[in-house]
Amino acid sequence: MHLLNPNVPPIDTISPSDYQELTAVWEASVRATHHFLEEKDIQFFKPLILNEFLAQLEVRCVRENSKILGFVGIADGKVEMLFLHPDARGKGIGKQLLRYAISELNATEVDVNEQNDKAVGFYLHNGFVVESRSELDGMGKPFPLLHMGLKK
Repeated sequence: MHLLNPNVPPIDTISPSDYQELTAVWEASVRATHHFLEEKDIQFFKPLILNEFLAQLEVRCVRENSKILGFVGIADGKVEMLFLHPDARGKGIGKQLLRYAISELNATEVDVNEQNDKAVGFYLHNGFVVESRSELDGMGKPFPLLHMGLKK
């Protein structure tokens, strides 16, 4: 699988000093794509992303002029996060991050908010299939998830 898109900056590592910027990218992305979330939901998740979740993941990003445009976070073969700044959408960055996660970090699974049609379509287009569904997200909140796996 060809990883490098010459129009996309290379995949980069992150450090804890990047967590604030990663959280800002997460928030901008969520506000642009997760229209089913209310402000209270964003404020609930934001400190968890910053203070807990990022540290538990293998995270890679794409930067341009030292600014993070998007990132992917993997744990135990599962894409736990893939978020792009809204200004970076449609440029192949998400696809490059996902291909890297699959080929270099052995990701084969992802849970996607069912209400996030664009994300569901993105994963379907990139070789994933819906394997099951749950009514609640991982935090027990009423945001249905599609549990997807890479086509075998």
